[in-house]
Amino acid sequence: MKPLILLSALPLLGLLAACSPPATEVPVTPAVLVRSIGADTGAKSVQAYTGEIRARFESDLAFRVGGKMIERKVDVGARVTSGQVLAKLDPQDARLAAAAARSQIAAAEADATLARVELKRTEALLAKGFVSASALDTRRAALDAAEASLRQVRAQASTADNQAAYTELQADSPGVVTQVFAEAGQVVSVGQPVVRIARPGERELLIFVPESRIRSIEPGEVAKVRLWIDQERTIGGTVREVSPVADSATRTYGVRISLPDGDALPLGATATAAFSRTQASSFVLPLGAVTRNGGQASIWLVDGENRLTPMTVAVLAFREDGVVVRDELPEGSRVVVTGVHKLVAGTRVRPVEEGSTPALDVKR
Repeated sequence: MKPLILLSALPLLGLLAACSPPATEVPVTPAVLVRSIGADTGAKSVQAYTGEIRARFESDLAFRVGGKMIERKVDVGARVTSGQVLAKLDPQDARLAAAAARSQIAAAEADATLARVELKRTEALLAKGFVSASALDTRRAALDAAEASLRQVRAQASTADNQAAYTELQADSPGVVTQVFAEAGQVVSVGQPVVRIARPGERELLIFVPESRIRSIEPGEVAKVRLWIDQERTIGGTVREVSPVADSATRTYGVRISLPDGDALPLGATATAAFSRTQASSFVLPLGAVTRNGGQASIWLVDGENRLTPMTVAVLAFREDGVVVRDELPEGSRVVVTGVHKLVAGTRVRPVEEGSTPALDVKR
C-alpha cells in the first residue's frame, strides 16, 4: 500500500517544484582598468629634431668671369689648401682680351711720346718768336690728354690680366669639398657656384623646427645631441642661431646648434637634438582614456566608493605615448584607461590597477 502512496505523490512534488520562485542572481560588479595618478605621472615633454652636421663656416666658390669650364680638379671629400686650383675655364678669350689691352698701351705710349716732343718743339719756337703762346697751350693740353689716355689703357690692361687670371678657380682657405655644382664642359655664368668648401674648426647641427614650436627655442638654449653613428654618446650643444625667416618650401625655421668637438665630428652625419620641456599641471594619459562628452574632452575617475565620475579636461597635445592633459588631478586619482565609451556615471565598478595581475573570482 505504501509504494502506491509514494507514486501518487510524485506528480504533486513536481508541480510544487515548478511553482517555486527562481534562485536570486548575484549582481556582477564590472571591472575597469585604471591608472593611479602619482607624483611621477606628470608630463615630461622632450622635443626631438633630426638634422645634419655642418661646418660653422661654408663657402660656395664661383668664377668671377663666365665661360666654358674645361677642367675640375677636385671631387666631393677632397681636402684642399689655400690657393689650390679647383677648376679652370677656357682661357682663350681672356688671353686675347689681355693681348689687345697691351697693344692699346703701346699705342697710348706712342701718342704720349709724340705729345712730349711736340711740346718741346713748340717751346723752342716760342722762344724765337715764331709761334704764339696759344700754340704752346694747345701742345700742353694735347700732352695732358695723351698721358690720361695712357693711364686709362694701363688700367684696362690690368683688368684684362685679372680677367685672364680669374679663369682659374682657387681655394681661398683650407677645407673640405662638401658639394660640387658644375662639371667639365658646362658653360657657367659669373657667380654661379662650382664647389662648396667647409672650413676646418667648429661644427654645428642644422635642424628645422615647425612654426608651432619655433617660439620655444631661443639662442643660448642647451640641447642634447646624439649622433646616429654613435648612439651611446651624448654631446651638449648650444643654440647659436634661430632663423627669423621660414623656408619657402617646407615652412620650417632653421636652427643651428654649436657643438664643441670641432673636426672630430664627421660632416654630413645625421644627429638628433633633444630639448627638455616642462609642462606645469599636466599629465600623460593613454589615448583610450580620453573620450568626448558634449563636444569636450573628458576622462572617467573612480572615486573612493568605487563609483564612476566623469571629469572634463583640456587636451594640450596628442603624442605617440598618449594624451597630454592640462588639468591638475589630485594625487591618487584613479583614471579609467580603456573602454570609456561604455561607462555610465554613478556605476559601481571593481577597479583593476594597470599592470597588476588580476585575482580570479573563484565564486563564479
